[in-house]
Amino acid sequence: MRNAFAAELCGLAAHDERIALISSDIGNNLFNEFRERFPSRFMNCGIAEAAMTGIAAGMALCGLKPVTYTIASFNPGRCVEQIRLDICLHNLPVVIVGVGAGLSYASLGPTHHALEDIAWLRAIPGMTILCPADAVETRCALRAALAHDGPVYLRLGKKNEPAVHAGEPDFEIGRNIPLRGGEDACILAVGTVTPTALDAARLLEERSISCAVTGIHTVKPLDTDSLRSVFARYPVVMVMEEHGPVGGTWSAIAEWAAEQNVGTGRLLRCAAPDRFFFEGGGQNWARKRFGIDAEHAALRIADALRAVRP
Repeated sequence: MRNAFAAELCGLAAHDERIALISSDIGNNLFNEFRERFPSRFMNCGIAEAAMTGIAAGMALCGLKPVTYTIASFNPGRCVEQIRLDICLHNLPVVIVGVGAGLSYASLGPTHHALEDIAWLRAIPGMTILCPADAVETRCALRAALAHDGPVYLRLGKKNEPAVHAGEPDFEIGRNIPLRGGEDACILAVGTVTPTALDAARLLEERSISCAVTGIHTVKPLDTDSLRSVFARYPVVMVMEEHGPVGGTWSAIAEWAAEQNVGTGRLLRCAAPDRFFFEGGGQNWARKRFGIDAEHAALRIADALRAVRP
């Protein structure tokens, strides 16, 4: 995802002199081309995420389109106050990129895990949150974010994420993407766990359970038309995300459903538990440990269907 992001940003910057990139002590090799082609529009702030965010706000006030970039545990983790007051309070068009979201850096321990970032930023007025599923959606999301008139958080994985799309989908902020049809249940897949959701649907198909998959690339604002249709049709709905249980996409959908008095049937959550993760291991191992894997998701959906249709 990060390679696709860097390539797309270079292409966009070649056609828009307002685009600037601010990094926080990361991505020097990744952004070699950007730095060489646009030296006056690249800045490495070092390990100073709050300062990076303030600089981006100043650039935006001067008419530029700044993009801030570093690991998601630090951006927004170390600069939420500046994002809230310097950027969102003024509704500035800054793209805040958190790379390595969720458990991408699982082996580095809790300091590098990003399982609360959606919750932090979803609470801030005016913030748009995008979670692309693969490299193709990353390119689409970056274009949409830079065209958006206001702050955007772009939540990315790291690298080697499985492809979801063969070609570019019809990508629009606030509009879900149906990925697979089904009759019995539906998985609402957020960001980089989308391939896992599709794998779970295939496992369910082997059990003669027809499971739809809908990709949610925009957590804020939600695609409420799509959600209303999903809840009206399926007795079991699962939200799958690489985030903690509080304040993420499941929380946003559950809050909306309660406010709208939408019949939720069985609304399942497939996400990280409410605890820090100290065990060793890479991302896939950590996902399995937390139950964010195809086998666990398929089993839970099958059990839930038996409960609602004995």
